[in-house]
Amino acid sequence: MADDAGDNLSWYSSKERALIPLDDRFRYPKSLQRVLNQNRFTVAINRNFEAVVDGCADRDLTWISAELKEIYWELHLMGWAHSFETWQGEELAGGILGIAIGGAFIGESMFYQIPEGSKVAMVKLVEWLRSRGFLLFDAQMTNPHLERFGAYIVSNREYKRLLKQAVQQHCSFVSDNLVSETSSES
Repeated sequence: MADDAGDNLSWYSSKERALIPLDDRFRYPKSLQRVLNQNRFTVAINRNFEAVVDGCADRDLTWISAELKEIYWELHLMGWAHSFETWQGEELAGGILGIAIGGAFIGESMFYQIPEGSKVAMVKLVEWLRSRGFLLFDAQMTNPHLERFGAYIVSNREYKRLLKQAVQQHCSFVSDNLVSETSSES
């Protein structure tokens, strides 16, 4: 994570980790179900990775420096970093930036440009991770927004146990031999 000036990168690790459940503990507001039923958004993977990174970094105070953007791009080229995006027509509505390792998805950041864009991305990402056999969705830190989706805290010790189990899985975030994948909302 970059410091406030964006000059120095530091490693951050907390005593607790926030996880998004990939089981029946995952939930979302009823009002969001109405949005999902309207099919206003389509979902894509890595359609515009750079725009998602830029969207996540576009804040008054951001930890995503220019150097981190370059690192994410390199990780993306190596097949580790991904963007899970929502689109409304040809406009990027929102997205989630993350790193996929085995059966673990480590969510780095999320953003929206169109209301409900990141919330729909969250629901659809959980569905995607479940369908691909992922065991862990690491949100790192919780906040009231993530708690509405069932985010919960585990100790660092429990997190390491879960992470060790998850990274040993053979899950593919994208379909074999695909760089970009687009699917309509179901």
